[in-house]
Amino acid sequence: MSLIKAKTALALGIPNLVRVFTYQLGIKTGLNPVRKLNAKLVDGLFFDDSFKSCSNLKPNFQWLKNHNYFGGLSSKSGIPHWHQNCLTGELAPSNLPWYQIGDFNSQLGDIKGVWEASRFDWVVCFAQNAKSRNGQALETLNSWLNDWVENNPAYLGVNWKCGQEASIRIMHLALAAVILEQTSNTQSALLTLIKAHLKRIAPTLMYAMAQDNNHGTSEAAALYIGGSWLSLNGDADGEKWQKQGLKWLENRAQRLIEDDGSFSQYSVTYHRVMLDTYSLAETWRAKHKLPAFSACLYSKLKAASTWLYYFTNSENGDAPNLGANDGARLIPLTATDYRDFRPSVQLACALFLKCAAYENAGEYDLPLEWFQIDKPKKATAAKHSRDFSDGGYGYLATSHIDVFLRYPRFKFRPSQCDALHLDVWLKGVNIFRDGGTFSYNAGQSYIDYYGGVRSHNTVQFDKHEQMPRLSRFLLGDWLTTTFKEELSVNTGAQQFSAGYVDRMGCSHKRQLHLTDDKLLITDQVAGFKTKAVLRFRLAPLNWTLKDNELTCDICRIRFFADVSFKRVELANGKESRYYYQESTIPVIEIEIVAAGCITTEVYFKL
Repeated sequence: MSLIKAKTALALGIPNLVRVFTYQLGIKTGLNPVRKLNAKLVDGLFFDDSFKSCSNLKPNFQWLKNHNYFGGLSSKSGIPHWHQNCLTGELAPSNLPWYQIGDFNSQLGDIKGVWEASRFDWVVCFAQNAKSRNGQALETLNSWLNDWVENNPAYLGVNWKCGQEASIRIMHLALAAVILEQTSNTQSALLTLIKAHLKRIAPTLMYAMAQDNNHGTSEAAALYIGGSWLSLNGDADGEKWQKQGLKWLENRAQRLIEDDGSFSQYSVTYHRVMLDTYSLAETWRAKHKLPAFSACLYSKLKAASTWLYYFTNSENGDAPNLGANDGARLIPLTATDYRDFRPSVQLACALFLKCAAYENAGEYDLPLEWFQIDKPKKATAAKHSRDFSDGGYGYLATSHIDVFLRYPRFKFRPSQCDALHLDVWLKGVNIFRDGGTFSYNAGQSYIDYYGGVRSHNTVQFDKHEQMPRLSRFLLGDWLTTTFKEELSVNTGAQQFSAGYVDRMGCSHKRQLHLTDDKLLITDQVAGFKTKAVLRFRLAPLNWTLKDNELTCDICRIRFFADVSFKRVELANGKESRYYYQESTIPVIEIEIVAAGCITTEVYFKL
């Protein structure tokens, strides 16, 4: 295990390890200036009614009557308790300096349950409704902000603990200011709040960069937006933060976004967070006539926009639940479902590709309308089968079928054991589906299940995982693709295959063959000691299993092998489509005890 940890440390990168060590040492010893910060937040008026025009656009109403946490409505209403965990009901410390509060507390539970209300999604909702002639909304907006300031003194309590959480607050306040036309002549109470947040983010920025994930993009965007916001209002301190944010926005795009558009976190949800972050930064930049970003950054964002367009189902906006899913949606301008990715795709494609992802009118156009961005007349290029080889995603498609194959290409740390996971969609129905995440701190059993191979449509060897878990967010012995045949697209048929060998010598090669009405999956497995279990996690439909054939109203699935089946069983599994929510789904399990080839034929009823 020591060797695995050493190899993983090298894979994370020595500069990143140095950044983390320096951060931790600085916090512990008090050498980091973040421990010496002081600021006094002030109450009063944060947003006024000086906006020149009202809007007839449909606002997001999700926070008007009930709290909206992680994409789902709560039964509670009124001003939230800012230190209460909405998932467990437990209270977090509110009077300690943030650096004296631990990251994980078994009694408190998942800390995201405390942070959720303080992400300020409601600020955007109330601003929209105020702009839409709801007089009560502006009063509510100011009332809630005053209550937050009163109960969250600068740098005390859990809501000041994370630089990214502070950054999300800045971005949502900026979004509200754009809606209410108050990015200049901003109220002093709001400017004081923004400046206190920037002072918190800047000293620990290198820790965020060491994560090589959305923490860095979020904090860079907050510094850029917040710094330029202060400058617009005559605060000379804003320029240094604006320049710092700009530098790291450019740097993070160059490092974390691959040429094929894949993002470092190997997650559809976090890809949306990253892309929304850059969409907000670009919208803010254009509105205030700030200098354009570099051609390199725009090139990366074009690719990232195309990537999310491919992974988003045009019929309902849903997407494969690949990778970690923390329940985040950064631009809550629509009342569409949390799992509808189309508003983000439409905005990003308009900004960076100068194309409309969806030509017909829909609620996914609302971000463009709220930002007063003309919908492009040119349509985004139609999807076609392709290999996103930098990130490790194969995509095969016909007019009604979408197939995604996840294969290991880990330049950055993986978060789940999902090598050769298969996601299959028919007319917007996710037939073979990923389990999701559920929670980052609901207990080890949840982390092991949702992050493990059992939560994915692939093969599990013996009783071990594809990669050993070293900590809550870190896997070791990152897999590599040892076998691959390039995507082949011929008239009427498409083929793609990939494979790996794990640390135990177990090998898995998966080949896909797709036609207009049939998907052929061939799984060649070897090297295991006692058993190999192939799982397909199914849509919650009315499935019937008989004689190694599985049927429902929309497809028929048959299983064959060149060795004997020990077990073909329809079992129950769990999935989490929304953070901290889970439901039961059917799972077909095929077990063999000798090396061989399992063939799965999926016939679609079109």
